[in-house]
Amino acid sequence: MSGFEFIFSLFGLILGLALAEGLGGLARALKASHKVRIGWPTALLGLFVSCDVVTFWMYGWSLRELLPLNWPVLFGGFLVTATYFVAASLVFPDDPEAWDDLNAHFDQHRRKVIGGVLLCNIALLSSVAALAAFPPLDIRNIVITWSFFPVAALAIWANDRRIIGACLAWLIALYPLSAVWH
Repeated sequence: MSGFEFIFSLFGLILGLALAEGLGGLARALKASHKVRIGWPTALLGLFVSCDVVTFWMYGWSLRELLPLNWPVLFGGFLVTATYFVAASLVFPDDPEAWDDLNAHFDQHRRKVIGGVLLCNIALLSSVAALAAFPPLDIRNIVITWSFFPVAALAIWANDRRIIGACLAWLIALYPLSAVWH
């Protein structure tokens, strides 16, 4: 087993649990949809977190040759993946039927969720910069990489759901855009 395989066995497990937690929350909400309104903000937040978890997983793979097997990498990776797990678990309530409208749950937890994902991306970008190089400031990276941070910050601090929804839509659009814009 390589050092990367050892490291990523932990990261992959926690990231997989984060995805399962988000999908489980979605399944519970859908089962209760006859009693509770899910709403676009909650759906966008769940999609955003899921896309970001998968992207982090892909970045982990792309850094496989650069990640040393040591305590800072293992513990730092644990902190980041644990943050993803907690963020994913906060998207949907444990008991959706306890809420009339999941928009109220969204309002209560979205700052923690988006803030956690933002911290994970700051840690990722810092790691990439330390292990490889800072992403260049070309138009593609300005749009795909660098726009993430101010838009996520705006989604955290805004109070208007329309602004937050637009921010989440932009953030979600960055994932497929990064796949097609080379």
